[in-house]
Amino acid sequence: MALKQYGVLKGKAINKIIGKGSSPHYEVHVIDDTTDYRIAVNVKSKLAPSELLYLLIDDFRHPILEKLIKLDKGFTRLENAPDKMALDFIRGNLFDPGQMRPLPHNIPGPDNDLNEKIDAYVQRAIGDERASVYAFGERWGPEANIKDQYFGFLPGNGIHNIHMNQGNVEQYVEEDGVWQDGALLFHFPSIEQVGAGTEIWPEQWVAVFLAFQSQCWHSDDQTGHRLPECEDNIPPKIESDVQIIAALVNPAGDDQGNETVTLINRSPNSVDLSGWLIADKNKKRSFITNLQLNPGATGVVKLDSQGAQLSNNGGIITLLNPEGLKYHGVSYTKEQCRSGWTIVF
Repeated sequence: MALKQYGVLKGKAINKIIGKGSSPHYEVHVIDDTTDYRIAVNVKSKLAPSELLYLLIDDFRHPILEKLIKLDKGFTRLENAPDKMALDFIRGNLFDPGQMRPLPHNIPGPDNDLNEKIDAYVQRAIGDERASVYAFGERWGPEANIKDQYFGFLPGNGIHNIHMNQGNVEQYVEEDGVWQDGALLFHFPSIEQVGAGTEIWPEQWVAVFLAFQSQCWHSDDQTGHRLPECEDNIPPKIESDVQIIAALVNPAGDDQGNETVTLINRSPNSVDLSGWLIADKNKKRSFITNLQLNPGATGVVKLDSQGAQLSNNGGIITLLNPEGLKYHGVSYTKEQCRSGWTIVF
């Protein structure tokens, strides 16, 4: 059973409360043009180990951003499917899960716990009138005649489950689903200051991704339930030996049959990639045939246009093993799709 109302909330942050207590959540008061909302962000797990896995990317780039910035303020319900703005930590190639690290929610000292990592960007968003906050997760409310318990606005209304929402255990399995993961994104528009000299601060997107250490990084493509392959993959600690390092997304001339994906074997052993697959953002797949990579060698996979197709408007590229499990993945933006140029990841 997936989340009931999955979507993204876009608004202006105006207040916050640090997470504390037995089940702490970092709380953010957000408004759109007419409505108040509360974003409730888990900063501690009820299941052991209690520290959440987190990854903060302060220069986040992904094709989803072009769609997000065009959204109206308020809550937008999202379809649980690829290329529909929904997030999926496993399938969406948003980041490398191996970069996530466990972090307690409260440690003595400055800027060293999860509360403080989130707080730094929330406070910046509160102080910047043009900044927007995007919260992906499950909406609750509006709750008629019930004031918000933290900020006091009426009716109570908000969004929670701002974390990975698949591969769960115990009672949380009922919340499993694909393309319904939560996250917190901040958009800071560019700033031009004119004084003694012109100073330009570039546009910045910041992303905060959270997951529980009990969750699995291999899940069923239909249900989001954990797969047996989860063992020793919580969280992924070893980098993939075969990785995508480049792609010709927009060939000069006709794209069909001329798009390529370049792979590298980082391991000390030869790898036979026959039967492996390349998948695009719409989950269309192309089989790899007759490709064996020696240690340190690279190989080019030419796409035949019958399976995976690489959009010139931004997208994702995923390497799957013969069992259909994700092995490595990358994303690229529309701006990177220059005619005849190979994108290097």
